[in-house]
Amino acid sequence: MNRGGLRGELLIAAAACCWGASAVLGRALLAGRLAQRFGPVALSEMRNLIAVALLFPMLACFRRGGVKLAWRLAWRALVLGVIGLAASNYFYYVAIARTNVATAIIVEYSAPIWVLLVLVVRRVQRPTLARAGAVLLACTGIALVLNLAQPGGALRLDRLGIAAALLAALAFAYYNLAGERLVKAADPLLVSLYMLAGATAVFVLLRPPWRIVQAHTGLREWGYVLVFSLLATLVPTLLYLAGLRHVDPTRAVVTSCLEPVSAILLAAAFLGERLAWPQVVGVACVLAAILFAQKRDRAAYNDKPGLQAGLAR
Repeated sequence: MNRGGLRGELLIAAAACCWGASAVLGRALLAGRLAQRFGPVALSEMRNLIAVALLFPMLACFRRGGVKLAWRLAWRALVLGVIGLAASNYFYYVAIARTNVATAIIVEYSAPIWVLLVLVVRRVQRPTLARAGAVLLACTGIALVLNLAQPGGALRLDRLGIAAALLAALAFAYYNLAGERLVKAADPLLVSLYMLAGATAVFVLLRPPWRIVQAHTGLREWGYVLVFSLLATLVPTLLYLAGLRHVDPTRAVVTSCLEPVSAILLAAAFLGERLAWPQVVGVACVLAAILFAQKRDRAAYNDKPGLQAGLAR
């Protein structure tokens, strides 16, 4: 793997680990006093608002050229925020409400399958053994990490819940596909800002911001939410989009499967949750999938010069 590819993998892995850590922190927050004031949607709104409020002045003041982005790229970044970020989060929460966390995650993380299918249909990538094996290993590993093989099973089937989880998976697949095209045509920092702004607009419409004030949140709670915003939204968004500049969407979405793995491992380390043997095997499968995805068949991604150039438009 070249240096750019390794850098991209590390950036995406770091973003996935941030999401995993934020899942553990979010669980602790929603199990405590904040649960009495905020639900998952409200917490998503706040973390996006804070992320935009922090990133906008930083770029406006310290980035040469400010925050201007060509309109043809700006609207695509806004749409990426609406579909790739807000929709994936919202439908994931709907899926959890209708089913449970295990069901929502296992369906949402079918995203590597959809990414690979889109790229194969569009003839951007070939369905090589390395890619197909990596996707299969990643999905199997997540199923094992969630301990779906336990007696009685962890899945809870509900038509609307499964449909919502599938929409979340498609939205996350879009995040990878469209995100890669954008960051190869524009500064990832600006793409991140506009994407977060698009997601924030959706959540503001769903839940008017003045209701945050009505919650009478104290300074301590705001401190928790600030940390959560940095860990769950701002930092991983910057890392993930920067990583997409160096790796193709299939490898990126396979590497993102580290999110539930890191969440399980961190919960075991800090919340005292025990790991069953299927979960240990699942962790190994996900790690193997990431390594398998590094097979040097990248020439298949670049074998049609006009295709990759077309993706950046």
